[in-house]
Amino acid sequence: MDRDDHRPLVIAHRGAAGQAPENTPAAFRLAVEQGCDMIELDVQLSADEEIVVCHDFEADRTTNGSGLIREMTLEELRRLDAGAWFSPEYAGERIPTLREVFDLVPSSVGINIELKCSDNRIIHLLSSLIRACGRTESVVISSFDHRLLHRLKTASPDLRIGLLYSANLLDPVKLVRDFGLDVYSMHPHFALIEPEDIAALRANGQQVYPWTVNDPEAMKRLLARGVSGIITDYPDRLRRLAGSSIERSLQDG
Repeated sequence: MDRDDHRPLVIAHRGAAGQAPENTPAAFRLAVEQGCDMIELDVQLSADEEIVVCHDFEADRTTNGSGLIREMTLEELRRLDAGAWFSPEYAGERIPTLREVFDLVPSSVGINIELKCSDNRIIHLLSSLIRACGRTESVVISSFDHRLLHRLKTASPDLRIGLLYSANLLDPVKLVRDFGLDVYSMHPHFALIEPEDIAALRANGQQVYPWTVNDPEAMKRLLARGVSGIITDYPDRLRRLAGSSIERSLQDG
């Protein structure tokens, strides 16, 4: 996932969610076609303990169904249309399982798995699936639930974890140190991180992946400040800007 040329990673938020229905195979395929380096997605547990890809706890917003994901079986979830709400051309898109996404996305593309559920059962299920699919080196697992991440990292020290947060912290490096275990990446809200915090985290060994950045001017500011990658709904837009940024740096050098 890290680049020898130091080019910031283009991280597709829920796939290319600005142009295709979020967290669906169509959005992931489009993100890959647009040259993303990593895909960010969200996972939940179904009633029958399948790891499924969906942001919300309920199916209501992004499908034609209704109800809690955790109370529906995989078979029930598969019957839902997860694309028509976005556009008629995407009618028939389904909620995928994480295993299906691993099969779909090339191993050269990293995957940032955000844990939405706080069910401890997901710790073993997720670590086993990642290993079975040979994705240990290309996955980072993030969450706002730092306690759950701590339990996951304790159980599986070889997995990479990232701390999600939405606060203008006085000292982000202290948050890393207080966590007490190895933290691979920090995932701040893009408007709530200062240039000196980015520099301090990078110097401390963390990757810095701000979310969710769709405005080109905000992308440019963050690229200039030296972030490790940017999470965006528009990976093609960021790809163009990141390429231009590197080209200008080479010319200036």
